[in-house]
Amino acid sequence: MGTTDTPEEAVVTSYSKAPAKTVTSEGVRYSYRELGPRGGIPVVFFVHLAATLDNWDPRIVDPIAKNRRVIAFDQPGIGASTGKVPNSIDAMADDAYTFINALGFEKVDVFSFSLGGMIAQDLALKHPELVRKLVLTGTGPRGGKDIDKVVGTTYWDIFRATLTRSDPKEFLFFNRNTTGKLAAKEFIKRLHERTGNRDNPIRTRAFRTQLKAIQKYGRSAPSNLSALTQPTLIANGDNDRMVPSSLSEDLHQRIKGSELIIYPDSGHGGIFQYHARFAPAVVDFLGP
Repeated sequence: MGTTDTPEEAVVTSYSKAPAKTVTSEGVRYSYRELGPRGGIPVVFFVHLAATLDNWDPRIVDPIAKNRRVIAFDQPGIGASTGKVPNSIDAMADDAYTFINALGFEKVDVFSFSLGGMIAQDLALKHPELVRKLVLTGTGPRGGKDIDKVVGTTYWDIFRATLTRSDPKEFLFFNRNTTGKLAAKEFIKRLHERTGNRDNPIRTRAFRTQLKAIQKYGRSAPSNLSALTQPTLIANGDNDRMVPSSLSEDLHQRIKGSELIIYPDSGHGGIFQYHARFAPAVVDFLGP
């Protein structure tokens, strides 16, 4: 095990300037970025399908990093991390635990989006002592209705994006109305605020393996989410085509005491479209 940390580092609170680091554990070199003040319980970010470190919206990361230590990472086989992408969400949760353990953390808060939320649920169920607070956005429960259809939706929107020479996330994450199209363009622009030391793009084989894992997750028997006792914040748009918005309500019903935010006239990327409202809400929820 080893990291590229240096003993004296200036506090960085802008995701566009967060240093790229690595830590090696169990034969895998994990790529990650770290920002925010040291000390306290860190917030670990679990990213979405086909995403690398370059896919986090700085308008959500930066407000959290103002007062909290934030860590975003690439799962094995994704971006600059070595290793292979596992074919199940359960195994991805094991890899996430390996990464967090490699950094020496005994307690973390988890911020997750989409696929990341599926992984986060499994991690919290397997290691309840590790997770203090849980943020689940744009995601759903194991065995949730129509999660397995994400494969068809994804390929169709990739095709539509190719025809218009657009980023597929413009179709997958946002409504195709005037408001949604504007929010999509602004979101994609924000993802390119980091100009140097960017991550490696996801490989096609890795992307397909992730899709198969999501399909398997959607067709699996439900997990016992009543076992989750961590304070949990759930958020989504009201028109999520990838992971149906009704599944956010499903999560809310299954996780006792959870909070639910549904943003109007928005899709899978509702938290990005409404970042100005969501960021303060999540900062308040996570607390010090």
